[in-house]
Amino acid sequence: MSEPVNFTKEQAASIHKSLLKASVQCSERCLYHSAKWLAELASSLPEQADFGSQNDTESDSSMRDEDLSISESIPIFSTSDDPEESRLEAQEAGKYLLAKSYFDCREFDRCSAVFLPLNPTPNVLSSTSPPLKTQTPTRAAKGKDKAAVESPETKPRPRSNSLPRLSQKSLFLALYAKYMAGEKRKDEDAEMILGPLDSGATVNKELVVIGASLEGWFDERISQGKYDQNQGWLEYLYGVVLKKGNSEVEAKEYLIKAVHLNPWIWSAWVELQDLLGNVEALRSLLPKLPQNIMTLLFNLDANQTLYQTSPTIHASLTDLERIFPRSPFLKTHRALLHYHNKEHEEADAIFSSLINADPHRLDGLDNYSNVLYVMGNRPKLAFLAQLATATDKFRPETCCIVGNYYSLKSEHEKAVMYFRRALTLDRHFLAAWTLMGHEYVEMKNTHAAIESYRRAVDINRKDYRAWYGLGQTYEVLEMHHYALFYFQRAASLRPYDKQMWQALGACYEKIERPVQAVKAYKRALVSNMAYVEPTSSFGSGASDYRDVILDPELLYPIAQLYEKMGEAEEAARYMEMVLAQEEGPELDNEDEESQGIGVTDTTAKARMWLAKWAFGKGDLGKAMELAEELCQDGYDVEEAKALVRDLRARMEVGGK
Repeated sequence: MSEPVNFTKEQAASIHKSLLKASVQCSERCLYHSAKWLAELASSLPEQADFGSQNDTESDSSMRDEDLSISESIPIFSTSDDPEESRLEAQEAGKYLLAKSYFDCREFDRCSAVFLPLNPTPNVLSSTSPPLKTQTPTRAAKGKDKAAVESPETKPRPRSNSLPRLSQKSLFLALYAKYMAGEKRKDEDAEMILGPLDSGATVNKELVVIGASLEGWFDERISQGKYDQNQGWLEYLYGVVLKKGNSEVEAKEYLIKAVHLNPWIWSAWVELQDLLGNVEALRSLLPKLPQNIMTLLFNLDANQTLYQTSPTIHASLTDLERIFPRSPFLKTHRALLHYHNKEHEEADAIFSSLINADPHRLDGLDNYSNVLYVMGNRPKLAFLAQLATATDKFRPETCCIVGNYYSLKSEHEKAVMYFRRALTLDRHFLAAWTLMGHEYVEMKNTHAAIESYRRAVDINRKDYRAWYGLGQTYEVLEMHHYALFYFQRAASLRPYDKQMWQALGACYEKIERPVQAVKAYKRALVSNMAYVEPTSSFGSGASDYRDVILDPELLYPIAQLYEKMGEAEEAARYMEMVLAQEEGPELDNEDEESQGIGVTDTTAKARMWLAKWAFGKGDLGKAMELAEELCQDGYDVEEAKALVRDLRARMEVGGK
């Protein structure tokens, strides 16, 4: 566990200034979500008085002077430290303000045209330009094609830069506006959500153009020896272009360059996070990143999106909360860690405190609606839906909250309507696709459910809920081999979730693979046990687990599978373990309350099985004891009475 963070007033002031400067820079480049995130993080730092020995009795005039000096140090219009860049920015100031005003009014083509030619030559920003180097990373992906592209004979030569001479800030704004224009046209060309013509294959036609322009610009900077003077913004944009073109390796390289050149570009960290498929990929990436506070925030966010809930993650979050004690971003992450660990009461309490502190903040509240849905707290979910609707009814988060409310009321058609509305507002809103898939499963519309889950997986391959939903849907269709594949993907993403392994075990059982089914059920048991040593193994025998709380719904199918495989002794051990859960593990202190589950239908079935097994082995006394217990329990009474009669008859015959 990491050491507590000791934070001085000077360090806090430095981070505060850097965050505000980065927020202004993101706002100037129209990266508004990053600007908001950075400004929120800056405002969540403790008050200046918390870091120093400032006297509470200080006069109002001196405090006003200090506030004035702080406000003067906050940049409202940022300038570059590079003299050449600063001169270009000053020359372009008028055009820049005009272009930014167009961008703010969502006139993206007009914004781009302020700095870039309206009728570009074939080499520059032409939608008909030859796909030279740009399509190498976006389309050459695997196998022989990749080898061919990388060979010396076919490797493209460096392109000449035909872009106008602009500052990096203006060039980024122009190219980013062109990218957004392509995204806007892509959304306009897209068909109705899950309509007959909605294939999900609509693409941004500006990607090749932007990528080719940036390649020429980078090549020129390298040839001039100026690459180390880059600011990171254009590397970030090129990483986005490559990522959209499915060239993930190169995209990751450029995004890493971006965060090294400018670690405060939060958008680059978010895009980098989307490229991580698993925890191993994150661990291999961390040594390549700059070592600063943004890397700590990225590591926390990436682990949360990978559904990691280990004590190390909680400790890392605690350290960051010491630096940013009022951060809603970090508090939301704490709530999500509890939610992913199925600690719903704790998550509910944190989300409630966030709403009390800022009732108009909608970020992350769709996750809160999931918490309330799982808890079945309909009144609170209704209040949350009313609050979100009153704040902004045209936010995807609001639509998902309202959809969850109608789903909890079993009004699945209305729920689907709101999830579709969320996707109309943002087709990449992952939660809406997954939740809509759940609703279609409830409505028995398996085709639409599968398509919804597939879209969710296309957006985020790390969403175990979508993989699990696909497995469930194919199980409904009795296509168990298909279901097996999707359950395996879900279990690989959530290796410590009992539900994933239990579904996988049931699927193996249905396709007559008992050995794999037993292994999956045992993994589910290990995932569900709170006090098992990491080195423990079921191979050493079932008796090693008598002192822990186990799930009888997992133990019973394991016993049945051993019976099918002809291992009656092992089946009997697991049946005895099922019975042991009625009273729970033995307690050292007699005053402690038993943690047993009591008699259930499953334990009654195990008792009946053991009674018949003892009868077959000739242990009539044991069989009679178990059968009489069944009569008292009230489960399978008639069958138990019949067994008692048979036992008494056998005993009478034996007595004679």
